[in-house]
Amino acid sequence: MSAPDPSTSPYDAVVIGGGPAGLQAALTLGRMHRRVLLLDSGEYRNARAEHLQNFVTRDGTPPAEFRAAARAELTAYSTVTVREAAATAVVPDGDGFRVELGAEPGADGPESLATRTVLLATGLRDTLPAIPGLDGLFGTVAAVCPYCHGHELSGKHVAVLGNGPHVARVAFLLERIASRLTVLADGGDLEPGIRAQLDDAGVAVRPEPVKELNRSATGATVSFAEGPSAEVGGVFVASEFAQRAPFAAQLGLRMQESGAVEVDPMGRTSVPGVFAAGDMAHTSATPMPLASVLVAAASGLLAATTADGELLARAHPAP
Repeated sequence: MSAPDPSTSPYDAVVIGGGPAGLQAALTLGRMHRRVLLLDSGEYRNARAEHLQNFVTRDGTPPAEFRAAARAELTAYSTVTVREAAATAVVPDGDGFRVELGAEPGADGPESLATRTVLLATGLRDTLPAIPGLDGLFGTVAAVCPYCHGHELSGKHVAVLGNGPHVARVAFLLERIASRLTVLADGGDLEPGIRAQLDDAGVAVRPEPVKELNRSATGATVSFAEGPSAEVGGVFVASEFAQRAPFAAQLGLRMQESGAVEVDPMGRTSVPGVFAAGDMAHTSATPMPLASVLVAAASGLLAATTADGELLARAHPAP
């Protein structure tokens, strides 16, 4: 049986997103000799993070180093192509899809690629509270996940910013790690039950509005609308997030209340032939996406094996 002409035949899969989920998906499909294209726009949710944490064998690895090592591994698979390019649209086309790329420097114009399946791994975009200085600290001194960034603040004064129901849980996750904890309520009212829990646990509460945060030698200086400033080693904050890319809306994918794409336990979306992995998607069994590099990579593997199985079923339908 002769192989299809690679210059004209559709890709088996186009993976959009060059983070952990997309890289793992491309590796998995490449190991099954699928013709796969990985598109990496160069934008990453963890771009500001200095290290990735809580990933066995990779604990403390800079994200750029992780991506470089993954790309180097992909070069061993001749059916995998990696391009530093941003997709602009994904459009159903017959039994597959067209993936549109923006015009690149030196090119005649936009490019359109055919693929049998699409695997989305485009991640999320964080929106932080509008406090001066917070955005500049995000990913280093300020973070969202105690499991990823808590240990590095061992023995330090740690602040939890916000006044919602999450603040007690985050504070209690950190109580074995931090030497001192303060909730920055930022002018909001904590629910009485939550305030009672914090008081019983000896967690301080600063109710004043936060004026600004500035990087300091120990972490950050928190200035308030009134009262003395506070020195902290780190700040945990709950961000609001949205899809980083437009493809879920373009394809009409079913969404979760969290703002993430709904997938089944195997990484399938509501549109046949479209799969999703990483923190842009989650199943109904979890209330929100899990912001973990290890989980993202695992979901990329799972979605890729599901896509491969679907392609296999198309080629060899059940009798």
